[in-house]
Amino acid sequence: MPIDIVGVGLNATDTLIPVSQYPVSGSKVEIRSASVLPGGQVASAMVACQRWGLRARYVGKLGDDAAADLHRAEFARAGVEAKIITARDCASHQSFILVEDSGERTVLWKRDERLTLRPEELRREWITDARALHVDGRDTAAAISAAGWAREAGIPVVADLDELYPDVEQLIEKVDYLIVSRNIPGQLTGKSDLRESLMATRLQYGCRLTAATLGQDGVLAWDGHDFCYRPAYRVEVVDTTGAGDIFHAAFIYGLLQRSPLAQTLDFACAAAALNCTAVGARGGIQAVSSIENLMATGSRYESALSAV
Repeated sequence: MPIDIVGVGLNATDTLIPVSQYPVSGSKVEIRSASVLPGGQVASAMVACQRWGLRARYVGKLGDDAAADLHRAEFARAGVEAKIITARDCASHQSFILVEDSGERTVLWKRDERLTLRPEELRREWITDARALHVDGRDTAAAISAAGWAREAGIPVVADLDELYPDVEQLIEKVDYLIVSRNIPGQLTGKSDLRESLMATRLQYGCRLTAATLGQDGVLAWDGHDFCYRPAYRVEVVDTTGAGDIFHAAFIYGLLQRSPLAQTLDFACAAAALNCTAVGARGGIQAVSSIENLMATGSRYESALSAV
């Protein structure tokens, strides 16, 4: 069966630890619980896409431990086609996430170098029979290879970057829809003004769209002609883990539905907001109808960017 979206990138096993506030150095803090849940930027995005009716494939690398079994079971349960490479005698990617009562989180992580996905471990056909490719750039060489195959096949590439990995500029040159954390455009271009840096990034790398996710301030995108700003939705925040992952999944959904840009960004903001109402990177993935209901009835945060 044809695939709508293939994702090449990170998975993680998240241990979620709720705390009233971030611990002071040298203190002892009681925790209320600890939950072990699957996460990871691209892995979570693929689960969300599949849940919304897209046919999703995940390509990534796991160890040979119990965490790997957890991920495989979750992909199977969600219906995501998983192309998993196994690193023998190796633990899977681990994250320990302190979640404050405000919903903000602090991530501590460990990833064995043997989990690096290498270009020679990919197969071209995993990429080229999809309608779109999603990458996060962590295993940059593999992402570059996948994006190159996608570009040759006329398949759009969406990227989620929250860090500038070595050689990531070579990847960005093959990205059509670059949606990054707030600080990335400035780091790429040396321009402190967000609008200027988004414009300069698109010009420098030839992307169709450059955008920055801004947390409570929403998202700002530049398509080469106009800026499109969409504010974030107000919800009762429980845990912000995975908000960006689900935002990107929802952007991909709108892209493949050929929705107008403003509607796509609204859908992504609403999906990300709802994901913050439950624990875990995937805990608040809601049905399309629920996301659309928030778009129709929800209130939004105000931001100075609304003047764009």
